[in-house]
Amino acid sequence: MDLNQTAGAAATETSLLTGLDHASLENDGPKAFGDRIGTPAPEEKVLWKGRPTVGLLARSAFHAHKAGTYMAALSVIALLTGNSTAALVAAGLGVVLVGLLYMLAWASARTTLYILTDARMIMRIGMAIETRINLPLKQITAANFRARGKGHGDIAFELTGERLLSTLLLWPHVRPFHYAMPQPMLRAVPEAAHVAQMIAEARAQYGAIERNLTEIKEAAPASVQHTGQHAAQGAGAAVAGRLAPVMGRAGQSLEGAPA
Repeated sequence: MDLNQTAGAAATETSLLTGLDHASLENDGPKAFGDRIGTPAPEEKVLWKGRPTVGLLARSAFHAHKAGTYMAALSVIALLTGNSTAALVAAGLGVVLVGLLYMLAWASARTTLYILTDARMIMRIGMAIETRINLPLKQITAANFRARGKGHGDIAFELTGERLLSTLLLWPHVRPFHYAMPQPMLRAVPEAAHVAQMIAEARAQYGAIERNLTEIKEAAPASVQHTGQHAAQGAGAAVAGRLAPVMGRAGQSLEGAPA
């Protein structure tokens, strides 16, 4: 999906013009209590706010269905071998495991709030330790979109800047298998294509996003990732010239801080 497309911009333009009430942000999910990293400045226009959908987050980030399928398979195998007690134990543990994973997904969604302004993306995240992440739009060099069905999807960001964000700090709001250069990701958001379009239009004031990927492939082997990193280093000189206009305006670094 090309995030620089202008199709369907009418609804987005309305949001860009009107914005959202800043006060409503403190009544919806985790609060920032005026912290500058997690609170839009008075002059910032809030374009969108959202959070993950619990069921999809449980399936895509916590892999609840895979865990349930695995335990069900163990139960079936136990039945086929004549061990009914083991089958019942496996089935019971599977139900408990899936329930726990859905509870974790619910807690994660409840303690998450994504906020898009005309200057940055703010991520209020953290189940145990509340954390606020500040992603200036000018430092987004690529936006990676993955459709999840029924209008939902994930949006991951490739960033430039001196300060890197850790995978542990971001999880589960991070693109899998990108440990060297973690990519913050909006997980399981509704109307994801519309949100991606809004991000692209807000980012356009600093220049068009350099690259747009059509899908996110989560199951990349470690060896492929390692090879890809070396290839990216070799190609760095070739793309540096194209990204220089965007990077040159990056006056604000990435920030992340516990609450």
